[in-house]
Amino acid sequence: MAYRKTPAELARLSSAREHLIQQATDVVADVGWAQASVTAVAAAAGIAAGSVYQHFPSKAALAVEVFRRASGREVEVLGEVLRSPGDPVERLARGVEVFARRSLERRGLAYALLAAPAEPAVGAERLDFRRRYRTLFAEVVSEGVASGALPPQDPEVTAAALTGAIGEVLVDPLGGSEGDPDQLVAELTAMSLRCLGAGRTPVG
Repeated sequence: MAYRKTPAELARLSSAREHLIQQATDVVADVGWAQASVTAVAAAAGIAAGSVYQHFPSKAALAVEVFRRASGREVEVLGEVLRSPGDPVERLARGVEVFARRSLERRGLAYALLAAPAEPAVGAERLDFRRRYRTLFAEVVSEGVASGALPPQDPEVTAAALTGAIGEVLVDPLGGSEGDPDQLVAELTAMSLRCLGAGRTPVG
């Protein structure tokens, strides 16, 4: 009969895996993907490097899980804002502000998620999550157009432009350049509203 782990063993392994993921996330936030070696992550987690492979088959698999967890949380928070009740333009502005402020509060991790050089597996995840951001923005842009709060436009095109612009604006500040965070957030939010055509008289 094949050996089956007891509930206590499964719980211990799950706890150890979660601890490893959290420590790996902190290491990536501190030193980036390239320097977040298995050895560095294991040291941060207080385990032997070989023990990492009890939970993940490779460094790439661990990196992908770190990316999915961290980016998934940001998509979740943005979705909560954009899908909340109220005026679609105000929700869009609030969504951009919340995303930017959360990024600036933990710059190292946000830079890793948005722009830092990474292995192909992480790059593929990054593209997937950009699509998720675009979907969220496209939904609320569509709502704004339908309600007359925004001028006629292709929501998918606007959402793609907005997603790319937000990331591009944040790259340098997240990478270490100095500046006033409040002013940056205000400028980014204003730029996003201009991109949407908010405040213009709808055509047609």
